[in-house]
Amino acid sequence: MSDEEALERGARLCVDVGSVRVGVAVSDPDGLIATPVETLPRDLVTVTKNPAAVPTDLAVLAEQVVERGVKVVYVGLPRHLSGAEGAASASARAYAVQVARLVAPVPVRLVDERMSTVSAHQALHASGRAGRKHRAVVDQVAAVVILQSALDFERGSQRRPGELVEV
Repeated sequence: MSDEEALERGARLCVDVGSVRVGVAVSDPDGLIATPVETLPRDLVTVTKNPAAVPTDLAVLAEQVVERGVKVVYVGLPRHLSGAEGAASASARAYAVQVARLVAPVPVRLVDERMSTVSAHQALHASGRAGRKHRAVVDQVAAVVILQSALDFERGSQRRPGELVEV
């Protein structure tokens, strides 16, 4: 798929993968603004009981891709400030491969998410939300931060950011 085709009109979906929860955000069809969708609990039980089964969080994401006519899925890739990758990066990469398998032929791209959770907490604090109430929505706010950054990159460069996930 060429970059010109990749930038066709259609929603973009973004996932902020955590060890316990997955934040989800989506853009409008023109790729102008990111909005929060939901926070999904990670379904680690299904995989443990039946490795061939699709975890419920991944099934919901695949449904969202179809229902919203998503043209690309962005998955946040957590890196250290130095740019190095750690265990969280490996987990996000593995999750992105699972998503890519479920939503093919829709492309899945890993995008740098350094500081997204910090930015999400700051935004929630600035909005007056109490710190103890952040946990319920911080993942979806982080997904919004990641997606908005990707959308801004698209507009500025006329190409998709990040690394394409191969399956």
